[in-house]
Amino acid sequence: MNLGGFKNKEVLVDLTEGTVGYRSINEEDAKKYIGGRGLGVKYVLDNGPEVEPLSAENALCIMTGPVTGSRSSMSGRLCVVTKSPLTGTVTDSHIGGWTAARLKWAGVDNIIFTGKSDKPVYLYIEDGKAEIRDASDYWGTSTRTFIKAMKDQYGESDLSVMTIGQAGENTVRFASFINEHDRAAGRGGTAAVAGYKKLKAIVIKAAQKGNMPVPKLDGDYKEANKKAVKAILDGGLTAPNKGGLSVYGTNVLTNLINEVGALPTKNSQLTHWDEAEKHSGEYVNTHLRVANNTCHACPVGCKIEVEVKDGKYKTRVESIEFESAWSLGSNCLLSDAEAISYMIDRCNEYGLDTIELGHAFSVTMEAYEKGIISEELVWGDADSMIELTRKIAYREGFGGVLAEGPARATALWGAPELSMSVKGQSIPAYDPRGIQGIGLGYATSNRGACHLRGYTVASEIAGIPEPTDRLQPEGKGELLKVFQDMLAFSDSMNICKFSSFSENAEHYAEQYSAMTGVQLTADDVMKAGERIYNLERYYNNLAGFNQRDDDFLPKRFTEEPASGNSAGAVSRMDIMLEEYYQVRGWKDGLVPEEKLRELGIIDPENQLA
Repeated sequence: MNLGGFKNKEVLVDLTEGTVGYRSINEEDAKKYIGGRGLGVKYVLDNGPEVEPLSAENALCIMTGPVTGSRSSMSGRLCVVTKSPLTGTVTDSHIGGWTAARLKWAGVDNIIFTGKSDKPVYLYIEDGKAEIRDASDYWGTSTRTFIKAMKDQYGESDLSVMTIGQAGENTVRFASFINEHDRAAGRGGTAAVAGYKKLKAIVIKAAQKGNMPVPKLDGDYKEANKKAVKAILDGGLTAPNKGGLSVYGTNVLTNLINEVGALPTKNSQLTHWDEAEKHSGEYVNTHLRVANNTCHACPVGCKIEVEVKDGKYKTRVESIEFESAWSLGSNCLLSDAEAISYMIDRCNEYGLDTIELGHAFSVTMEAYEKGIISEELVWGDADSMIELTRKIAYREGFGGVLAEGPARATALWGAPELSMSVKGQSIPAYDPRGIQGIGLGYATSNRGACHLRGYTVASEIAGIPEPTDRLQPEGKGELLKVFQDMLAFSDSMNICKFSSFSENAEHYAEQYSAMTGVQLTADDVMKAGERIYNLERYYNNLAGFNQRDDDFLPKRFTEEPASGNSAGAVSRMDIMLEEYYQVRGWKDGLVPEEKLRELGIIDPENQLA
């Protein structure tokens, strides 16, 4: 392989046979799909879209990108790609901290797990070598207990541990990987796949010195990185110690989104709540914040560490993210930031997606209030929510029903309309009635409802790169495609999405070109992103998602008007989806053969190229 940035080593782990092998990366695949998310989706598609998510046949891919672990700002992201047990779609979930960088420093680009072990194991990696080790003594332990045990065994220096907790072990369909910095690969239930395979963790021992990726064109890379760093330092949101992300973390958005009337409240029955301020970034910054932490090569430091010093919610955790604060807070009519902090702490211990967990609560609350179910859970009851969190993680009693995910649970109750989900994954913290483009993004996201596939909020709320009317549906198809394609590229280069608040496709092209030696323009970046997005859609089509009904929102958003400063608005999917399909060149949600050939995904004989 002749590309800079890669170590050109993938670890192949067959958990059924208990064997470890190695292979080089196919250079043409790396050029076409970049790395990270894109290359991971290619591997999962090659493995077969017909596999059951919770099966030995499903592939679990741990992926880095060409700039991972380098001097590039925000290059500390790691990507987990698999077939989701929550949605049945292809999914990719990302985690920050130092795990990704340390994997690259250990001389490994990617790890592909297949099979199923007959006993609990973990994978240990050091000096480019991987070994399957027994985890039987640790099965049933929390994430932090396991991480401490690994630090005691291998030493804290130069060690990264990425593990599942009890939720993953018990195949909760929204279980998350957690690493030693309380960072989560949160969405899609990737940790449930690991739990089914009896894979407890990945443990990596590696130092940075002498092991960073080597740019193909070092002089050009230094200049490209200098330009990118300047953009971040000068950014309105990303500027260290000045920008909103740095000062307040992601929770800087709570008051802003609530003010415009786009904060889904009480299971999206409302879009504004006066009490939301009590779990906002501004409130947390004043009352609970004790530190700002960051990831590898990131000057922003958006991770706000908080501490509740006494009382029944005593904890120290990183951090009250916007999505977590909203899902466990306003979504459930809970304003107590201390209780929310403790719940997030429990999620990190068990390894649970906070977004999906909050929806599990809110659908239960609404169903109980309406007399649909007899299991009692009332709005804002923090202590009952905390106890139910434990029951979900262990699949105990009613917790076992919710462990299947809110979409499956509400279908079981005969009330699927209560689940605010797309393709089985629940929405994040932006109401699609008050922000039209993000609703289209939820509907057409390849991994189920998600803001991170195409963050039109940047334009519709923050005016980045230019402002658009948040209540106007026209033009949102084209806007969304741009965001989806660019973020597909950045996820594949494996650079933090927050870079897109300050960097653009040209910045990405220059860094990628100098690192790998493959010259890309800004247009090439967008074309590569389009190829990756269509590859995911092609996977989903082959997996059975082939109707426009799969690309739609719950009726609450299209029929029930918003409140607050979006009063009267409904999501205009009828306008936006048609425009989006036209811009994409899709036919009723299907990627036609001519588009697949145009993008080089299949060859003239309709075989994967």
